[in-house]
Amino acid sequence: MKLKLKNTPEQVELIKAMGSKNALVAREASEAFAAFIGPVVSKVLTMAGTSGLIYSDNLYDEDDNPSYPLDLYYNEDADFISVWSQGVAGGLPTSHVEGLAEMKIATYRLDSGVSFLKKYARRARLDVISKAVERMAQEILLKQERNAWAVILKALAEAKTNDLIHMIAGRDNVNSRFEPGDLSALMTRIKRINTSWGNNTPVGLDSKGLTDMFVSPEIMQEVRGFAYNPVNNLGSKTNGPVTVPDSVRENIWRSAGMSEIYGVVLHELVEFGVGKRYNTLFDSFESVGSPLDNLFGIDVDEHWSASDHEILVGLDLGRDCFIRPVARQADSNGTFSALPDDQWVTRSEKTGFYGFLEEGRVCIDARAICGLAI
Repeated sequence: MKLKLKNTPEQVELIKAMGSKNALVAREASEAFAAFIGPVVSKVLTMAGTSGLIYSDNLYDEDDNPSYPLDLYYNEDADFISVWSQGVAGGLPTSHVEGLAEMKIATYRLDSGVSFLKKYARRARLDVISKAVERMAQEILLKQERNAWAVILKALAEAKTNDLIHMIAGRDNVNSRFEPGDLSALMTRIKRINTSWGNNTPVGLDSKGLTDMFVSPEIMQEVRGFAYNPVNNLGSKTNGPVTVPDSVRENIWRSAGMSEIYGVVLHELVEFGVGKRYNTLFDSFESVGSPLDNLFGIDVDEHWSASDHEILVGLDLGRDCFIRPVARQADSNGTFSALPDDQWVTRSEKTGFYGFLEEGRVCIDARAICGLAI
């Protein structure tokens, strides 16, 4: 993420006024600048995070209690559904059984504050001011991403539909290789858990399936290897080395990678992989005695471990199952508010800003989530 303020005469004068020794002038300039950066940070947060690809925004008025009409959303004759959400930022997402009615959604505030010496403002150091605003946006973004993925990973660790867990194991457990057959099996699993309320083929069955996969850089390395390596000769169920078709291998070679397999879009995230952030977060949600213990067909005492295995998360983004209720601030009519930080007095020779937004993260239907463990 990189923010850069434009070097215009108006903006330079505004920033210089923020460093004024006249408290009234400095305060007015800070309020004007805060009103300017609020929408900018909000737009950056929308574009920069990976969770923006997954969650759809549900705006509600500030100080209101957000809710969602589950009966209208599903229109199915079921008695209850499970909803994964958090009560507080950074808290453990829980599976809440909810009847087909108006579901109240818990939200929380994410905030950050930055400060800098007034002398940088008086000198019109736009680079320093830009970095301060950039840091504030980065801190909010980091909190947003962690909370968004915590809900997804918790739902994946616990979800079970039609007596099937939503995770499957890769075929080559010995070498921990990713193969096209693994993705094909995952596409089958998500179809099996997406039956209708009567356990029949759902209406519009073509719209319910795997659309996106979130993987580690190491998995993308193996995908690039499809261009020159056999893809199913190590620990697989076939006898000899088999490669993908020549036309596919040529496309991978020319584009230095592959953006999709079987129509499933691949997204590379550095937070995934053995020992990495989201892998470790998923491990904290999975415990001894859970259905994932037998995922690899091994003894229960040797269950899933973030230091030995990694997960690939598959989602059906053709369904509106992931919701981000976010408050619309009354003053700015935006979702992110920036205000002058009033903790700095004249003798400190500092000035700064405080920014916040209020949001929640909810997974209404875990049938849109599946995972592959290798």
